Amino acid sequence: MSELDTGSTKPDFDPKKAEAFAGRLVSALNDAAFCLMLSIGYRTGLLDAMRDQPPMTSRDIASRAGLDERYVREWLGAMTTAGAVEVDPSSSLFSLPAENAAFLTRAAGADNMAVFAQIVAVLGEVENDIVECFRKGGGVPYEKYPRFHAVLAEDQTVLNSLESHILPLVPGLADRLTQGIRVLDVGCGSGRVMIRLAELYPNSRFAGMDLSPEAIGRARGEAAQKGLHNTDFIVRDLSDFDQTADAESFDFVTTLDAVHDQARPLNVLKGIFRTLKPDGVYLMQDINGSSHVHKDIGHPLGTFLYTASCMHCMTVSLAQGGEGLGAMWGEEKTRDYLQRAGFRSVETHQLAHDLFNNWYVVTK
Repeated sequence: MSELDTGSTKPDFDPKKAEAFAGRLVSALNDAAFCLMLSIGYRTGLLDAMRDQPPMTSRDIASRAGLDERYVREWLGAMTTAGAVEVDPSSSLFSLPAENAAFLTRAAGADNMAVFAQIVAVLGEVENDIVECFRKGGGVPYEKYPRFHAVLAEDQTVLNSLESHILPLVPGLADRLTQGIRVLDVGCGSGRVMIRLAELYPNSRFAGMDLSPEAIGRARGEAAQKGLHNTDFIVRDLSDFDQTADAESFDFVTTLDAVHDQARPLNVLKGIFRTLKPDGVYLMQDINGSSHVHKDIGHPLGTFLYTASCMHCMTVSLAQGGEGLGAMWGEEKTRDYLQRAGFRSVETHQLAHDLFNNWYVVTK
């Protein structure tokens, strides 16, 4: 690409730098399209239908998944050119390599990256609303994201490592849960973690609070379906949690990527401090990043996380007239907020399988 091609005549213009960036844009367009096709392949069951199967025609794949062959054929074109699916040119048979299926199907469990590809499509649904917010300010409310909680509920990262990696972050916690304690998940979403813990530790009681009636409805429904009697899920605006939280009521409190999108995050943290017993523990999962953008250059998921923040986390807070803290508030600001809430001991942990988050073990 030349200076003439770009329309630039600046003396310090670097054509090689421009050409490299143009190549980056071409890759971005392909990768964005790939994410959309991954989302469709995951939602329709195409990826699952191809796992552990011999090479098949587009018609066989469509039949196995119960879908229209013409759409499946075009989808296969996108997936093949993306390198996710392989084709034998002599027979036009398509296959999903086992190495790729290990990250793209429901059987992959916590390694399933296709779940997160859905987020790209979900965020795209509110692009017009976000553009208006850029022009006029304000935010986009939770109800504009009808599939967001359903997508997050499919993420198995926390559930699959709950007993092996997460609970051991707090020494002696598993024993206390076995004996029986009170647990609260603030911003619980669909409540899957509390439901799993309620199944594992029937002597303990588990509560979850969330602003979304849709999410709480899902949590209540799943708990009822499983016949659990030690859970309680509540629709609640936590903006005044610093004043309304029941004092010294819970032995263990969690937030799972929930603080940064609250309208009043500091009030939420003060409420957690208020409701935690003197010897209690607060376990906070939140985004692994820095409070300084230049330190996030090179972050393996930096662009994705800032985008998700702009198009969901930040804007749902602003829609409530909130602070709009954003997902990339970073460890420095996280520690500052925790100290301002009253906490004195903050330990930061990272789990090898979790690229998204830091795990903070916090006590009074």
